[in-house]
Amino acid sequence: MSELPPNIVTQLLASWHAGDDDGLRSVIPLMYDELRRRAHRYLRQERPGHTLQSTALVHEAYLRLEKQGVVRFQNRQHFLAIFAQLMRQVLIEYARAQHATKRDGGIRLSLNDAIGAKLRDVDAVALDDALTELEKLNPEQCRIVVLRFMAGLTIEETAEAMGISPATVKRHWETARLWLHRELNQNSQT
Repeated sequence: MSELPPNIVTQLLASWHAGDDDGLRSVIPLMYDELRRRAHRYLRQERPGHTLQSTALVHEAYLRLEKQGVVRFQNRQHFLAIFAQLMRQVLIEYARAQHATKRDGGIRLSLNDAIGAKLRDVDAVALDDALTELEKLNPEQCRIVVLRFMAGLTIEETAEAMGISPATVKRHWETARLWLHRELNQNSQT
């Protein structure tokens, strides 16, 4: 991707927004390796024996993006953030289906020190429920968590994607991280 002009992804996404169906189809091959790496990272944190593969996760998220219709992406980071949310939805739906068929069979994600103080396993359904609660309390903090944890964006990339300062991202990230840690610990004890 180093040979490509720096804004090519943004330009292709803008052309998709303008009605060029090939815009999105052109972006995916350019971003595919990065999307698969991110999907692999998410799946690596799940329970052993999980049957969903990185490629399938990327493809399912892509199909959902196409089904949503044209989205106005601000830039590459915004695209990654939306794609991460779509992958999250796929994983949560998969976890809920597994949980429904097999008690306590939900996907388990490992939250590193980016969210929890210690490495620990968190049920993906519990995490999604906690994020849903956080979104009700503070949508901006929820979006920061999704961008940082699911999309893997840095503080600076998150700030750029959201149009806020890195200091604000850091402040909200810390608050959200502590809130989630408390929520997930409370829910695991009940």
